[in-house]
Amino acid sequence: MGPNTILLVEDNPDDLELAIRALRKSGHAEGVVVARDGVEALDYLFGTGTFAGRDTGMQPAVILLDLKLPRLGGHEVLERLRKDGRTQMIPVVVLTSSDERDDIQGAYAHGANSYIRKPVEFNQFTSVLAEIGHYWLDLNSPPQA
Repeated sequence: MGPNTILLVEDNPDDLELAIRALRKSGHAEGVVVARDGVEALDYLFGTGTFAGRDTGMQPAVILLDLKLPRLGGHEVLERLRKDGRTQMIPVVVLTSSDERDDIQGAYAHGANSYIRKPVEFNQFTSVLAEIGHYWLDLNSPPQA
């Protein structure tokens, strides 16, 4: 995957389908990689497990990370990403249904670049995902590897 890859970490099949549809509608779905839990996300990023041998020199432009995940939660994923030099600079947008103060504070404390609550209504959800894709893939200048 190239520099416009989005790693979408989402375990809810309905939210996953909506996110991919929204990214497709906005023209940002070509490079989406899906991880359905925190362990799978870390395996992808570090080239381990089912992703053993993946070229980890090619990292996603942005990670869209749900917090409430099986096996390993979003806060733990963030903590591990920020402690490793290979992944500490990858932008992470927490995209979750939680509006709990502790989740928001914890996400930023663990290195999230942004915290966005998932809109319930499809058109709003589509708009938010389009804006996320546009900002992180089209406008943002990432650090050089």
